[in-house]
Amino acid sequence: MNTAARILLIDDDPGIVDTLSRVLTDEGYEVAVEKRGDEGIARAAKDPFNVVITDLKLPGLNGLDLVRQLHAARPRLPIILVTAFGTTQTAIEATKFGAYDYLLKPFEIPKLLDLLHRAVNSNRIMSEPVTLGEPGAARDAIVGQSQAMQSIYKEIGRIAAKPVNVLIRGETGTGKDLIARAIYQNSDRANAPFVAINCAAIPETLLESELFGHERGAFTGATGQRIGRFEQASHGTIFLDEIGDMTPGTQVKLLRVLQEKCIQRLGGRDTIPVDTRVLAATHHDLESAIREKLFREDLYYRLNVVVITLPALRQRREDIPALVNYFLSKYGPELGHPNPSIHAGAMEFLQAHAWPGNVRELENAVRKALLLAQGYTVNVDHVRAALHKESSQAGPAGQSLVEYIGELLAAAQRGEAAEVHARVLASAERELFRQAIELAHGNQAKAARWLGVSRITMKAKLVQFGFHPGTDNEPGA
Repeated sequence: MNTAARILLIDDDPGIVDTLSRVLTDEGYEVAVEKRGDEGIARAAKDPFNVVITDLKLPGLNGLDLVRQLHAARPRLPIILVTAFGTTQTAIEATKFGAYDYLLKPFEIPKLLDLLHRAVNSNRIMSEPVTLGEPGAARDAIVGQSQAMQSIYKEIGRIAAKPVNVLIRGETGTGKDLIARAIYQNSDRANAPFVAINCAAIPETLLESELFGHERGAFTGATGQRIGRFEQASHGTIFLDEIGDMTPGTQVKLLRVLQEKCIQRLGGRDTIPVDTRVLAATHHDLESAIREKLFREDLYYRLNVVVITLPALRQRREDIPALVNYFLSKYGPELGHPNPSIHAGAMEFLQAHAWPGNVRELENAVRKALLLAQGYTVNVDHVRAALHKESSQAGPAGQSLVEYIGELLAAAQRGEAAEVHARVLASAERELFRQAIELAHGNQAKAARWLGVSRITMKAKLVQFGFHPGTDNEPGA
């Protein structure tokens, strides 16, 4: 089980403190409270916290000065500032000084919880080490001693501390995000912020604003100025995942950042200097995208100075035993099996599999096999059943919904498949619940609230789909 994320709440309003403390505790967070700004910053300096939530107007030390001083002392600690609408400009100043984000009063609790979850995750990826080669004691590790992986470890060591941008390439599920974190953690910017953006997950209309910020009135709904992620990551590192999905217009603006080391907010005229290292990743064939006019050639060459290409799992099968044992030790205690083991026949079966979804697919298969084994040694039947469940209830890892539906309909046309409608709905529902409980880190109450279902339904679906039910009040990080 993951340990609960620790939240420091700094506010002198008893009503707000009582409400937020109860809500956050119900969500699985461990909450500490301070009523004065000076006492809050002293507490944050001596005790470990994952996120600080602070009001702007405080006795002892105001929220703006608190953000400035605390960010200077602990730059990897996300700070969420809560302020009244009339002090929006002050909140923007706080963001420039290092606040992770701000909320305007009155705010909706779900919005706070969503922001808090992202802040906790940001703190985790900055603070939890990624080990190379052997998993060791770290929860996140890049595992493998094959020649291909040894070359990658050497490359990380060679370029981590150099002031160069890096392009990380590889198929879906190969662990490109872990490589980015390893580069960051071994760089001379390791004590500065690390901001990760999935370019494919943010709507096209919002990505430019997310990256570069916007001025008031820049577009419908832009009621105030907003600081972009590049400004927040200045002096640190920004990780642009799935950069191949970036639109041509946004590519132009990114090229300018790489060339001129400055950004311009949407709707703004000022040129703002930024000192931000860029790490980018993609599973796309960028050379083909350039030929099809989907990716700018000049941006490609700006990013292509240092390239790390991750091998597919099928290209390094000798690493599979180490990966399997790592995932067994990672998920065994979480599922109530402190010392899980696996039969030699099951290991051979795993080594022979094609793994189109790479390490991510292997991780899911090992976790499912542990669930099926119910505390006993994982055997080949458990592994076979886990892989069959994966392939029969959803498309192959990395396959789009469009491709999956197309293949099922083609099979139905040939008379090789039936009940396509039911199978697609079941696959979509299963993936929906899987991602929700994973994103909620096992917290059923949180996942159920996101999906708009009852806890009873949530628990029943997790059991139905073979996922670990967790607990009704599991930690939020």
